[in-house]
Amino acid sequence: MQFGWAYLGLGLCYALSAQTVDFARQVHPVLVEKCLPCHNGAGGQGGLSLAARAEILRGGAGGPAIAPGESGKSLLVRRIDGSQPPRMPMGGEPLSEREIATIRRWIDEGARGEVNAAPTARFSLSLKPPKASGIDALMASYYQNRKVAPPPQAEDAVFARRVYLDLWGLLPPAEDLRRFLADTRPDKRTRLVDELLANQKNYAEHWISFWNDLLHNDEGVVYHGDRASISPWLLKALEENKRYDEFVRTLLAPAEKDGPAGFVRGVTWRGTVNASQTPAMQAAQNSAQVFLGINLKCNSCHDSFISHWKLREAYALASFFTNEPLEIVKCDKGTGKMADTMFLFPELGGIDAKAAVEEKRAAAARMFTTKENGLFARTIVNRTWRLLLGRGLVEPLDEMEGPSWYPELLEWLAADFVEHGYDMKYLLRTIVTSKAYQSASVPAGNAHDQTYVFHGPWPRRITAEEFADGVASLTGEWRIRVDNRPVPGMYAREWRFKASSMTRALGRPTRDGAVTERQEDSTTLQALELTNGLMLNDWLSEGARRLTGHPDTAAVSLFDSGTLRGTGKAKVDVDVTGRKELRLLVTDVDSYDPSRVKVGWRDARLMGPSGEEPVAGEVALGKEIVINLEGKGYTRFQALLAVDPSSNQSDISPAVRGFLFDRAPNMQKLVAAAGDPPLPRPKPSDSPASLIDQVYRHAYGRPPAPTEKQIAMGLVAKGSKVDREGLQDLLWTVVMSPEFQFIR
Repeated sequence: MQFGWAYLGLGLCYALSAQTVDFARQVHPVLVEKCLPCHNGAGGQGGLSLAARAEILRGGAGGPAIAPGESGKSLLVRRIDGSQPPRMPMGGEPLSEREIATIRRWIDEGARGEVNAAPTARFSLSLKPPKASGIDALMASYYQNRKVAPPPQAEDAVFARRVYLDLWGLLPPAEDLRRFLADTRPDKRTRLVDELLANQKNYAEHWISFWNDLLHNDEGVVYHGDRASISPWLLKALEENKRYDEFVRTLLAPAEKDGPAGFVRGVTWRGTVNASQTPAMQAAQNSAQVFLGINLKCNSCHDSFISHWKLREAYALASFFTNEPLEIVKCDKGTGKMADTMFLFPELGGIDAKAAVEEKRAAAARMFTTKENGLFARTIVNRTWRLLLGRGLVEPLDEMEGPSWYPELLEWLAADFVEHGYDMKYLLRTIVTSKAYQSASVPAGNAHDQTYVFHGPWPRRITAEEFADGVASLTGEWRIRVDNRPVPGMYAREWRFKASSMTRALGRPTRDGAVTERQEDSTTLQALELTNGLMLNDWLSEGARRLTGHPDTAAVSLFDSGTLRGTGKAKVDVDVTGRKELRLLVTDVDSYDPSRVKVGWRDARLMGPSGEEPVAGEVALGKEIVINLEGKGYTRFQALLAVDPSSNQSDISPAVRGFLFDRAPNMQKLVAAAGDPPLPRPKPSDSPASLIDQVYRHAYGRPPAPTEKQIAMGLVAKGSKVDREGLQDLLWTVVMSPEFQFIR
């Protein structure tokens, strides 16, 4: 790819502003979870305590842990990134790249901030909606009381792009957008919303990514431990628009054999784990955080420094999710005290601690979802508002006991949601048909600013899945999801695939636990992946071919083993009469440790009228064995593709797939696809002007400006024909721009 506009694209990427790191909410919780078991208080190992900023500055036996303003000279950073051994936490799960980057930024910004004293007062659980009703009426009162001018309405094209991405996660098809813009009916926006919400498939395949984050559910992930996917149940629940209270009760107390047991089960890590990461404690942490907006991670180890929640309360909730009595463990040291079985808000009920775990889960499910628990409805309303308008009614999202910038609106929305049967589509419709949602966006501020005043929605960065699906719909090049069996694949949206280096860089999280908020800051990793990454480069190259009417005709395999796991085997007997070459390929599917997988083509041989010839079948995953057949008269190839028994270990977990081709394959299309893509493909064209107009309208919802068209023609046009490489450059520049990457 030529990067004629690369510097422009990079400049736009880096122009995305990052907020100042909040020590109490972004740094301290990481230290609590990963570091305080060993470095807490006067008895911290090496004389080091990381419980408070002052103690971090003081340091331990090795001197100050940080040098404010200079993360590169800070011992803490060198220990957690491994540049100065031993890497910390010693013997524990390393900090993620994003966690390390956040700590670096905090130090470089001067290591400011402190953990404030925890509030002690609790609030009323019951909902108290105001007499006034409706978002528009409440916001009119809000503007008047604060002497704020109501924001203007967003243009139709902006609204359409916004609501398509918010409800479907897809760009509006050009013809659908044209039809909407030409519609003169006054209620056309409401009609569009109803049309989008009525499409069960597109709705469910978008919102499943939101719930996958919250419910720590993922596709194609292999763990050194046990976990269960809930994707089939979750997709069906979204397609059927299952009542939210029933949805949560089923997650917390799955009774059916094919129910979503994976949520409360969590990840059962092999080996020794921190006491705060046991399955029962994971269930308590995840359920409280996701459904009540209460973060128990700190007080799963000790009494919280940043809230009123206590260690005993985290263990009391965890007791609902196990048959075993739980000893309260403080900073990985047993206290000798046994946990009660008590809900976070005891006034909502209780259960005998000796009851079976199924009964205890059912009791917890009732207490989470009862109408008397107003926090349950407030939390999902707040998450939904934040997702659609850029800032929550309460911030941070997981401090739902905190103040709201408009309590009356939060209370009305929550009560209205309950009154209408916990209907998620109703809630979405209520918000997206409001004037507040349909207002023109304003520049984003600091989400933690407690003086926030609503002037309009904030622009929101599209998710990794929306970016990938946007590239696919723009080019017509959809990824192919393959079955474990040797059958044709199907074109699919991004959520169905294992995260790639590109989607990881764009913020798709590692879902070891509940993820309630994705990282949206621009990073160096993003810039490198989007400029030099092979995935996007190949995707846009294939897209340029398709848009000009010359899609890649990928080689079709002569043999496909399907996925082989453990000590799997597959017999091969293929007719190679008349073939000029034979290509043997074995690829990794999702082995836990691909580097240690041993697999080979056993007893491989070519056969013909003149006899047979053995073929060396040693395999390096992902690398082809190419055999020249031209003029040799061979008619058959036989072998046994087999995983070596030595690879059948839990910390290797082999999963591979073998293929035979008679010409070079497209590594992205090893399995042929059948059926239609998620959206109709854009029409190919050999006209530079037509393609430029089509790309702009599809990507941005508008035609190119004269200057844009002039520059684009310089890239794309080669005389009257299309320069395919120039078209690839144009596509790259378009998808790099904030106008594409943001919902405004």
